[in-house]
Amino acid sequence: MRDRLTDKPAPADGLSPEPLSHSLKQRHLTMLGLGGVIGAGLFVGSGAGISIAGPAIICSYLLAGVLAMLVMRMLGEMSAAMPASGSFSVYAEKALGRWAGFSAGWLYWFLLVVVLAVEATGAAKIANGWLPSVDQWVWVLIFMVVFTVTNLTAVKNFGEFEFWFAALKVAAIVLFLILATLAVFGLLPDTDPVGVQNLTGHGGFFPKGFGGVVAGMLAVVFAFGGLEVVTIAAAESDDPARSVARAVRSAVWRILFFYVGSMLVIVTLLPWDSLEPGQSPYVAVLDSIGIPSAGQIMEIVVFVALLSALNANLYGSSRMVFSLAERGEAPKGLLKVSRGGVPRRAVFASVAFGFVSVVLNLLWPDTVFLYMLNAVGAVLLFVWALIAVSQLRLRGRIEREMPERLTLPMWWFPFLTWAALLGMAAVLVLMLFDDSARPQLLWSSGAAAVVLAIAGIRELRARRA
Repeated sequence: MRDRLTDKPAPADGLSPEPLSHSLKQRHLTMLGLGGVIGAGLFVGSGAGISIAGPAIICSYLLAGVLAMLVMRMLGEMSAAMPASGSFSVYAEKALGRWAGFSAGWLYWFLLVVVLAVEATGAAKIANGWLPSVDQWVWVLIFMVVFTVTNLTAVKNFGEFEFWFAALKVAAIVLFLILATLAVFGLLPDTDPVGVQNLTGHGGFFPKGFGGVVAGMLAVVFAFGGLEVVTIAAAESDDPARSVARAVRSAVWRILFFYVGSMLVIVTLLPWDSLEPGQSPYVAVLDSIGIPSAGQIMEIVVFVALLSALNANLYGSSRMVFSLAERGEAPKGLLKVSRGGVPRRAVFASVAFGFVSVVLNLLWPDTVFLYMLNAVGAVLLFVWALIAVSQLRLRGRIEREMPERLTLPMWWFPFLTWAALLGMAAVLVLMLFDDSARPQLLWSSGAAAVVLAIAGIRELRARRA
């Protein structure tokens, strides 16, 4: 039997060629999808967005969230039809050729391994504040060892670990939304209904004009990165096609609700210009409604959020490089799998930069965070663009050759796919003209150029051979 989209030998079940475990449950995938993008970018970074856009940050999150939702629907369509541990890297190869699969896979792997080091650094900063006697680099080393061990054990252990991590983050947001909503209507002790004065006063709903909405979108769009990991993990569930469809459906709408809902109650309860960019707006709201030790509580939540994202990104990066090795785009030595179905060498390869960051934290503890983020700032948009182009190319082929697998079709195809591509292009152009975002775009473009050049050289060599 051969794969109808690639004309290559297909596995017996037609879905999962990888010799990986299939022990992730539906609840693991659902919570991975919910927890993957709920991190420090929301709990702390949203303050910067509010300072840029004012109450109109709600619109910024809506625009960014709709873009992420469209990308995930495209990816969900392909993943439900062809579950694979390489996810969009596999689909890019099927749709556009080996160069595209190579580029998408390695760019995303690069993004994840850098971000997991950034998350370890952020968590280490918090832990160092609790125990100043333990240096920041020591904490990074501890986190790297703990999560390497976690990812080397059976995948069901990773799923369970991530389930409870993500559950804590989701519970924190739900509780915050309940308390803040009660405060908005004056239903908490010592609170009065606030009305819409904070939304319409202090310069109005659009104090910085439409330009503020755009600038706010640039500040928050990357907070939605991480949703893609759920489609990678689906290949290791007991029913990949059904599991990924359910996870994508539930995660996207709930996350949009969490993000937009949070921003709505924050700017309703507090004047937007009273929030400091470096302060968590969640802490400011909890302090304003009289929740004791709000700062310490939120610091713990952010700490857990960072470690949860580190864990998920290490998992996603190891499966991506494993898939690349399967297709001959990475060293074949990475294909070795343990008896429990864990690609241990792929895990070690993916965590290597995390251990390098231990040294970076030892040498430059105050600046390493910024430089690492700049290096991958716009890579996510490049990957999203490849997902959209792949879906444009594969949709017709799926309809013709395996229509029974089109269980999660993209809405209003192809119009919304083209709209999403135009939206990504617009964000990239806006980043070029934004002083704060331009360095991220240039660094990321450099990384993408290197990967594309390597892919092109490999393609030429393959044709000559």
